[in-house]
Amino acid sequence: MKKSVDNGTIPGLSKNALTVLEKRYLKRDTTGKTLETPADMFRRVAAAIAAADATFDKKADLNALTDKFYNLMTSFEFLPNSPTLMNAGRELGQLSACFVLPVGDSMEEIFESVKNTALIHKSGGGTGFSFSRLRPANDVVMSTTGISSGPLSFMRVFDIATETIKQGGTRRGANMAILRVDHPDIMDFIMCKNDQRQLNNFNISVGITEEFMKAVDADRDYTLMNPRDKKPAGTLNARKVFSRIVKQAWENGEPGIIFLDRLNKDNPTPHIGEIESTNPCGEQPLLPYESCNLGSINLGKMVTHGRVNWDKLKEVVHAAVHFLDNVIEVNNYPLDEIDKMTRSNRKIGLGVMGWADMLIMLGTAYNSDEAVTLGEQVMKFINDEGHAASRALAKTRGAFPNFKGSIYDRPGAEAIRNATVTTIAPTGTISIIANASSGVEPLFAVSFVRQVMDKNILVEVNPLFEKIAKADGFYSEALMQKIAEHGTVHGINDIPEQVRDIFVTAHDITPEEHIAMQAAFQRHTDNAVSKTVNFPNTATVEDVEKVYRLAYQTNCKGVTIYRDGSRDEQVLSVGKKEEAPAAVLAPVLDEKRAVKRERPKALKGWTYQMQTGCGPLYITINEDATGLFEVFTTMGKAGGCAASQCEAIGRMVSLAWRSGIQGRSVVKQLLGISCHSPSGFGDNKVLSCADAVAKAIQSHLALTGHADIVEVPVFDKGACPECGGVVEHEGGCAVCRVCGYSECA
Repeated sequence: MKKSVDNGTIPGLSKNALTVLEKRYLKRDTTGKTLETPADMFRRVAAAIAAADATFDKKADLNALTDKFYNLMTSFEFLPNSPTLMNAGRELGQLSACFVLPVGDSMEEIFESVKNTALIHKSGGGTGFSFSRLRPANDVVMSTTGISSGPLSFMRVFDIATETIKQGGTRRGANMAILRVDHPDIMDFIMCKNDQRQLNNFNISVGITEEFMKAVDADRDYTLMNPRDKKPAGTLNARKVFSRIVKQAWENGEPGIIFLDRLNKDNPTPHIGEIESTNPCGEQPLLPYESCNLGSINLGKMVTHGRVNWDKLKEVVHAAVHFLDNVIEVNNYPLDEIDKMTRSNRKIGLGVMGWADMLIMLGTAYNSDEAVTLGEQVMKFINDEGHAASRALAKTRGAFPNFKGSIYDRPGAEAIRNATVTTIAPTGTISIIANASSGVEPLFAVSFVRQVMDKNILVEVNPLFEKIAKADGFYSEALMQKIAEHGTVHGINDIPEQVRDIFVTAHDITPEEHIAMQAAFQRHTDNAVSKTVNFPNTATVEDVEKVYRLAYQTNCKGVTIYRDGSRDEQVLSVGKKEEAPAAVLAPVLDEKRAVKRERPKALKGWTYQMQTGCGPLYITINEDATGLFEVFTTMGKAGGCAASQCEAIGRMVSLAWRSGIQGRSVVKQLLGISCHSPSGFGDNKVLSCADAVAKAIQSHLALTGHADIVEVPVFDKGACPECGGVVEHEGGCAVCRVCGYSECA
């Protein structure tokens, strides 16, 4: 039995936090044995980051600073982004989470960017790209007298490269693709994820311009521009394009939108370059070859005796800015170009987590005017103090090298150390470590049910709610189960009204209230705010359009929406669904009428070879005069769990077919099931042995003309593919609060 990791005498580490740290963060040897405790990890990180002070002060007390940074992290008042926790003080030494790479309009530039993407993903980072420089599909290529294949074809190259790269089992590669709305291929880009089997390693956003939004309001055409020669390349009706963006977002959550002109209006170094793209979750606009390291203050730790502790918050802000500036010094960048650009602008992104926790502790409902007002006040304080801390650092360390010509370079203005200071990022796994709510998101759920590997059902309860429920005497296991099934505390009269009012969840909040909160934080954030606007499944296309317009009107820099159940094969996270009508259920046979066909002595069959993560799997499909009859499987590696599971699948499929179940129905049940060891990529990816059997049957149905092709279901971020835990949507990404799995690195 595997021994659980010791927390290393750090109080407050939750069971989930320990699980996440052990699985994804702690140092291991070549056999996978854990070599450090969480306390060791935080000490390693603190010492590595404190060491940067010696660059500026040879007499600096590094031991005292190490203790300060260690206490900052182990109190969970502040945590840096995941690569810093994973890699600081280790050989890799790559500490940044987000990068933007240029994609030039030549084959050499494109594949140079593919190579650089691989290096960044290997080091644990995510990448953003603008494909707007690429000439459109079917455009002339003078060097070969041929025609261009366009941005989408090259996006698939990046997607396949990302799929191929493994990042040591700790972080997955993730990408953002942006295309300007005035690119001639924009309609194809908007529709590119309509087929959800494509580009699954990309978030996509349309780069919206002010001119386009004016054209939308006026219901007039706007001009498309060919990036090859900067000449007009036709027109489109702006309102029709906008409606298509909205319709696609309603259907599956993408594309998001990024207001490019707003990003560049706040570009601190316009003399250095134009902002074309952001990191994968959209909150960090960056110049080509620029990176940014992020960190978040836990606002739940900034409440004392039911009030915001402003003095403590100021102290933590200044310490965090010092920490993040030091990260730039000790960082081991994956490319020389990134090293140069990052050090020249020294952007940091200080954000928050635990906002929903703070509101609960203050007795304030997330969806109230008071909460929006406080959100703006808190972020203004953090932004003002963050800039003050950066100016203080500039006095001893100097301004960022590109300061001259920047927006800060005004007569009489003080120098500043960092071109940007604040960013609201999705906090993903670091909020699990801190046992805090994510970013500026509301609670995902008060209580939810999860099924663990041994099929036991566990009820997870928000710790603040559990504490209040026990203190007020209304806690019971039955009530927690009821909340989990209901999906919200609202409408449950066993809970006092004042408690129901403050424990609102993402789906208790209107889309307009989501945007109001995003806009409040954006008003005092240098970069952008990562936030998901949640919609119920019943939301209309018009509802989504209203939010997209509202985001523009309230000066947000972008917006990401998610309509519950809008992707294929969503696994419900909280609450119960209505029982489906009999007509839409999978075929069910009356046992009194079902007759199992007897097996003749000889049958004709076809054998298919499928490559799985456990080795080659040979699947034989036999038919009788009626049709599909049985399946036999042979695993390339004899014996073992995989072989026995495949045999079991074959027996059950055979029994189903002999009892009258259609081949198509079997495929629908097995297709898309995933395991820890997939194989291949793209259209050839096999997620598990069960998926391999389904794909073999699928191929057989197509070959023999028995039935239409079954669409491949796509895992829809409802349940974690690694542990089955609840997955939360934040900032265009999905994060498991149980094991720390993150779709977006």
